[in-house]
Amino acid sequence: MKANIPYHIGCSSWNVPSRIGTFYTKKSKSNDLIGQYASVFNSVEICKNIREFPTAGELQKWDEDTPEGFKFCVNFPSELTHKQLLENVEGQALAFVDSFEPIRKKLGPFLISLPHNFDFSLLKRLESLLSALPKTYSYAVEVQHEDFYDHGNSEHKLELLLKSYGIDRIISDTRKLHVTKANSPGIENARKNHPNLPVRFGATASRPVVRYLGTNDILNNEVYLREWAIVVADWIKERLHPYVIIQTPDIISEPFLSTHFHRLLSELIQIPPLEDWPINRQAQLGLF
Repeated sequence: MKANIPYHIGCSSWNVPSRIGTFYTKKSKSNDLIGQYASVFNSVEICKNIREFPTAGELQKWDEDTPEGFKFCVNFPSELTHKQLLENVEGQALAFVDSFEPIRKKLGPFLISLPHNFDFSLLKRLESLLSALPKTYSYAVEVQHEDFYDHGNSEHKLELLLKSYGIDRIISDTRKLHVTKANSPGIENARKNHPNLPVRFGATASRPVVRYLGTNDILNNEVYLREWAIVVADWIKERLHPYVIIQTPDIISEPFLSTHFHRLLSELIQIPPLEDWPINRQAQLGLF
């Protein structure tokens, strides 16, 4: 991945064996995947279902196998966000973020994704957490309860809170997922886990985070990805540094949509192209 790209683009995971032979080189081993992934994209999301802190050895490998400028966007554990609903989690949260200290230079924003039952009455819990978190890291918050999409007092107070701490609001876009006529177990499961909420296009801090969850093919996502390319281009012109995370129900298609989004963005602002996929480099070497 070229270092002078003015935003971060990536997928929901790198450890996806089903991408071997389509994105990763044929006969790739598990240990090869992160290095190959980071040769193309400059960020990746780490799942919110993480249950154990990464070991020192794992962090060292992540650091060694990724280039300078690569960023890991780590989700807070669902134990804290979904089960405990941020109630008295400050100590656990501090221990969690501090466990990533060995790769601090490789960290993008920690992602605090709150569930649909985290409503306005619990906003004080979020404020308590944000006030306790160390300022040496950056953070972004996702809300799903309808209270925070009312264009009124609740949403206003949320955005004031985020702005006061320099925290970005994670902007989730599930519009295509919920209007598609395609039907599969993967799409149905994604709909259950990602509600159809209004999309907000404003940034509350300097690193706006877009989590785009569409369908598995490029064509049916084109309109939405073009719209986001315009928004992201404007943010970059305003000297913000966006993060764009592309998710698909089948996971295997995420590199296709991520690459296509970067191509659409390059039509609007001057940015270098992404590197060839590892599988394509392997094919080119096979010609000689």
